[in-house]
This record gives sequence, C-alpha cells and structure tokens, in this order.
Amino acid sequence: MIRRTLLGCTLVAVVATLGSLYFSEVAGFPPCDLCWYQRVLMYPLVVVLGVAAYEGAAGVWKTGLPLSTLGVLVAAYHTMIQASPDTVTCTVGGGCTATYWEALGVLTIPRISLGAFVLITAGLVLVAYLDRQHNN
Repeated sequence: MIRRTLLGCTLVAVVATLGSLYFSEVAGFPPCDLCWYQRVLMYPLVVVLGVAAYEGAAGVWKTGLPLSTLGVLVAAYHTMIQASPDTVTCTVGGGCTATYWEALGVLTIPRISLGAFVLITAGLVLVAYLDRQHNN
C-alpha cells in the first residue's frame, strides 16, 4: 500500500512538473514569482518521491510532507490572489494575478497546482500514518 501510494504521488508530481514546463516552454506563458516558488517545491518531489517509491521507503514523508505542505500554502495564496485581484494584491512580484489559461470555467494554472499539492500532501499523510502504524 505504501509503495503504491508513493507511486501515485510521484505520478502527480511528474504530471505537475511536465505541465508547468509545457505552459512556460511550449505555450509561452511567463511564470510569475509565485509560480517559481511552486516549481521549487514541486520539482524535487519528482526525484524524492520517485526514489522512495522504487525503494519502498515509507520514511520519505518526513522530507516530502514539508515540501508539499508549503506548496499547498503558496498555491492557495496564488489561487486566492488570482480569484480576487481587486481586493488582494500580489506583494511578491508581477503577473501573479494574470490568468493565462482556463479550462471548464474553473481550472487555472494555480488551481491545478493547488490540486496537485493537495493530492501529494494527502498521499504523504497516508504514508506517514501507515509508517507509524507499522513502527508501533
């Protein structure tokens, strides 16, 4: 169960990483500062979770959970300022309130990032729970 959960988290991180690279390198959307912070938190998860899934290392939650939790916070803030650009201003850098891409009327790049970080965080919380159950 732990290995499959880690594999699922790895796949989410890989898709999020490839998606961010597609949006910036292929579609030509310039990443804002908050996007860069989310990338800094997501990209290492591909390697960290991938190695842990391969090795079956349940203790990876101690490394991955801080990264994914911070990612949830940054992506939630980015989603909030994008949703209400008139009431909240971006104090980090330019372009954070811009909506370059939207699907189904609700999906934007920060919202997809938030979803990815939430999925990874939930998976790592499950791994932490299973790891602690196994060690007790």
